[in-house]
Amino acid sequence: MKKTFYANGKLLFMGEYTVLDGANALAVPTKFGQAMEVEANDSNTLRWTSYDADGSVWLEAVFSIDDIIKNNTTVDNAAAMLIKVLHAAHIANPEVLTSGFDVVTKLMFPRNWGLGTSSTFIAMVAQWFGVDVYKLLADTFGGSGYDIACAQYNTPIIYTLESGSPEITPINFNPTFADKLWFVYLNQKQNSREGIAAYREKVFDKQDLILRINKLVEDVITAPDLNSFASALEKQEALMGGILGIAPVQEKLFPDFKGVVKSLGAWGGDFVLAVAEENPVEYFKSKGYEIVMGYNEMTL
Repeated sequence: MKKTFYANGKLLFMGEYTVLDGANALAVPTKFGQAMEVEANDSNTLRWTSYDADGSVWLEAVFSIDDIIKNNTTVDNAAAMLIKVLHAAHIANPEVLTSGFDVVTKLMFPRNWGLGTSSTFIAMVAQWFGVDVYKLLADTFGGSGYDIACAQYNTPIIYTLESGSPEITPINFNPTFADKLWFVYLNQKQNSREGIAAYREKVFDKQDLILRINKLVEDVITAPDLNSFASALEKQEALMGGILGIAPVQEKLFPDFKGVVKSLGAWGGDFVLAVAEENPVEYFKSKGYEIVMGYNEMTL
C-alpha cells in the first residue's frame, strides 16, 4: 500500500541567527513544499528517486536495507546523507524497515530557492517512521528547527528555543499591507551551515541582542502600518549587520531602491523581502532578478 506525506517550505522573517541563542523568530510556511510517496516492495532494497520542481531527477539511489541499518555511508555524498537520516530514524523506530521500499519525493519549488529541501525531507521521514522530528534533526542536519516547525504548521509562527527545546506559538499574522510585500530571489543559494558558523565566531552580549531582537519581532507582528513595519525591518538589518560585520543586502545590492529590503534567513542568498509602496517587479528585473513574488503568492 502506498503512503503519502507532505511538508511545507519556510521563510524566516525575523530572528535569523539569534534564534539559535533563544531569541524569538518569526517564520512563515510557504505554499510550496515537498511531497513523498512510500511503497513497500518484496526486495531487501530501498530505491529512492527525488524530483526537482521541473521534473528532473536530482537524486537517485539504490541500496540495501542493511546499508541503512548498519549506517554504511561509503557512497556518494547525497546518498550518504540519505542513509544517515534513514539510519537515525531506524534507531528511533526499528519497526519500519521490515521490507524494501520504493520512495519518490517531489519538490514543489526549485531546489535552489532555499525554501527547505532538507527540512521538508526530515519532516517527511519523521512522519513515515513516526519519530520525534526535532530529535531526528538534531541527530542529522542540526540547526534551530524553525524550518521543521514551518513544515508542520499552516500558519505563521513564533519559534523559540527554551533550554534547547522548541516552543512554537501559531500567530495571526495577516498584514493589511500584504500587497506591498514582495519576495525576491537573489539567484544564488546560501549555505545556512556556513552562515551559522560565521555567526558563532562573533563576540557580543547575547542577552542584550536577544532582548532587542524580541522587541523588533514584536514590532513587526503588531505594526499598524507599512512604515512601522518597514522601520522594524530596517532596525534589525542594521543591528545584525553590526554583529555579523556584513553590509545589509539593501546597502550592498539595492542602494537606490525606494523602499526597504531585508534578508530572510542566512545572509547572502536565497530570498529577500522587499517592502514598497509601488510595484517593484520591474526594478528588480532591471537588476537581473527575475523571480519576484507577492506575499500572498508565496505564503500559506
